[in-house]
Amino acid sequence: MKIICIGLNYYDHAEETGAAIPSQPVVFCKAESALLPHEGNIRLPKQSTKVEYEAELVVVIGKTAKNVSEADALQYVAGYACGNDVTARDWQKGTPAGQWFLGKSFDTFAPLSNVIIGKEEIPDPGCLDIELRLNGVVMQKSNTNNLIFSVPKLIEYVSQIMTLQPGDLIYTGTPGGIGDARTPPVYLKPGDTVEVEIEKIGVLRNFVQEIE
Repeated sequence: MKIICIGLNYYDHAEETGAAIPSQPVVFCKAESALLPHEGNIRLPKQSTKVEYEAELVVVIGKTAKNVSEADALQYVAGYACGNDVTARDWQKGTPAGQWFLGKSFDTFAPLSNVIIGKEEIPDPGCLDIELRLNGVVMQKSNTNNLIFSVPKLIEYVSQIMTLQPGDLIYTGTPGGIGDARTPPVYLKPGDTVEVEIEKIGVLRNFVQEIE
């Protein structure tokens, strides 16, 4: 299984970080060992002091896709899920060269909802409300119509480079409202509850604890 992730893919997120709108998708990966189920515990590693949340629509690939067109891309989707691209910002941005893969791949840093909604129930993934709540407080609130690169475009783009296999996941990017862009910044702490809710899919809930 591949966990493919897209960075800077919401207009409001690019704006809050002061980043230029990318001309093509920004692609990175997370380790499979980062996967975490609904109501599992996000474990804060001792190696980071700046761990935060990122609500994301996740695409689940349903059949082998290679060099597919944007027009045909949704035929290769099995369904959709809620995801949280948990990130250690001090590793992603603060270490030499910027360790995106490592900062995104600590164990438990890829929460994924247990429920996958079939593509037939969501004919258009580009018009879904998405929200993240931290201890009941709304931190991110947007809609997938704010995506810079649509789900079909992402599948077309990535499948030019690598063969997508059934069960592969694409975390499609996070909207504005991230903790690192706030004043003061907001990072996850032990005892927090994080909920990602996406229209027509449901809620992904996880709890935060320190590694002992």
